[in-house]
Amino acid sequence: MRYFDIKPDVAGGLGDHTVLDTHVHPPIIHKLHYEIEGWFGDALVTTFPCFLVTEEAKQALLKMDISGANFADAEITASDEFHELQPEQDLPDFVWLKVDGRAGHDDFGIASNYDLVISERVLDLFERLGIPSAVIEPFIEKKS
Repeated sequence: MRYFDIKPDVAGGLGDHTVLDTHVHPPIIHKLHYEIEGWFGDALVTTFPCFLVTEEAKQALLKMDISGANFADAEITASDEFHELQPEQDLPDFVWLKVDGRAGHDDFGIASNYDLVISERVLDLFERLGIPSAVIEPFIEKKS
């Protein structure tokens, strides 16, 4: 199977209610609050070190029986800037995509440079659901 390095759209950032441990790198997020500043239709979005997917993407991924990730609730809010710049835009429900797989082996993994790595079948799904702002390149596994 082929794997891809994907840099999802940064649609927002960590909100004030996020609980994290910054004594390690990357920080460990215990509770995620994601504040959306601008959204252009991507089914997968990010802010370091977290990833979120739409509820529609979550359901499709569960049907695929994916490996290397699970899901958790997150608090999602829209910033004043979002309401000002995209007042007519409705947001879908988002969930936290918690990646714990091995890059280049599981459907989801984190590379040594902290980029998200996904399998070809997951990429196909995201392309169908829409990831217009993502940057995608073939994943080349570094030999240690």
